[in-house]
Amino acid sequence: MVYNELRKDYLLNRWVVIATERGRRPTDFAKPKTETSKNVVCPLCAGNEHMTPPAVLLYLKSNGDIVKDNDTEKLRHKNWLIRCIPNLYPAFSPPQNPLDTTQIIKSDSYGNAIGHHEVLVESPNHDENPADAELPQLVHVINAYVDRLRDLSAKTYVRYVSIFRNYGKEAGASLTHAHSQIIATPIIPQTVAEEVAASKNFLNQHGKCVFCDLIEKEKKTPRLVLENSRFVVFAPYASVHPMEFWIIPKKHDMNLLSLSRAEVEAFAQTLKTSLKGLKDLVNDPPYNYGIHLSIDKTDTDCYHWHLEVYPQLSIWAGFEKSTGMYINTVMPETAATELRKIIPP
Repeated sequence: MVYNELRKDYLLNRWVVIATERGRRPTDFAKPKTETSKNVVCPLCAGNEHMTPPAVLLYLKSNGDIVKDNDTEKLRHKNWLIRCIPNLYPAFSPPQNPLDTTQIIKSDSYGNAIGHHEVLVESPNHDENPADAELPQLVHVINAYVDRLRDLSAKTYVRYVSIFRNYGKEAGASLTHAHSQIIATPIIPQTVAEEVAASKNFLNQHGKCVFCDLIEKEKKTPRLVLENSRFVVFAPYASVHPMEFWIIPKKHDMNLLSLSRAEVEAFAQTLKTSLKGLKDLVNDPPYNYGIHLSIDKTDTDCYHWHLEVYPQLSIWAGFEKSTGMYINTVMPETAATELRKIIPP
């Protein structure tokens, strides 16, 4: 008898069932695209700036250069390339007075959701998503991530900055215009906290970064999707999601703040190539991605930032929700093989 495989995450205390007995091919998940309404007014499109709060960051075109600015209540800039605005329905809200920042966590089980929740509009063009965006525009998106991370992480009440993207209705995107979200929180989320703790433990035991070690090991496995001079892309050994893949920089760093211009361009190209491969292979599926990072200087040696992509190709049901153990019907090795076939060398 051939059994399904149990695989444990590299860092987290999380087990995944790789269902080899009912394994599926990536193309099994391809579905016809549903038409979206063309008559809905999009508040994120150019010309509708009055429909959103004032932008906290703008990239503006000016005589062939890029100028950074912000809106005011009375002025909404036009001719923008990137626009970052406060979310109308924030999960975390800025403090109303300085005293609020000293009373965020009121007990072991209660606190105030003080922080920031922003929407980063990736382009004035409605459909300019990363898989199809022009590379210079995607470079602007990455640079804007860095700018907002730098500003938000400097605030004394912020302990973590989550940069993520929801693409498609099934992945939680309420607007179809190309956008990401940024949430700054007064606590470190559980998943990242566990990753940092495990990374510290690995460093103490082995004297090196666990992610640097992963890069060298995964480059030699069938889970490798692509490699260039600055980044490695692979399907993780214990993938929770069918077709899940990670993008990891070869240079050790705990966050994006020290990315050079060349590294930003390489990151943008790697992200575009990977997401274009996913789009072409599985007919533009819904997905989420999130950048895992640290803003705590004590994590400099142990933690290594990376981007994780979670295609939404399956539904978590009772077993997954009640146990925290997941069943993945696409082997990571199969996912990587099929992506390699469709991504140009």
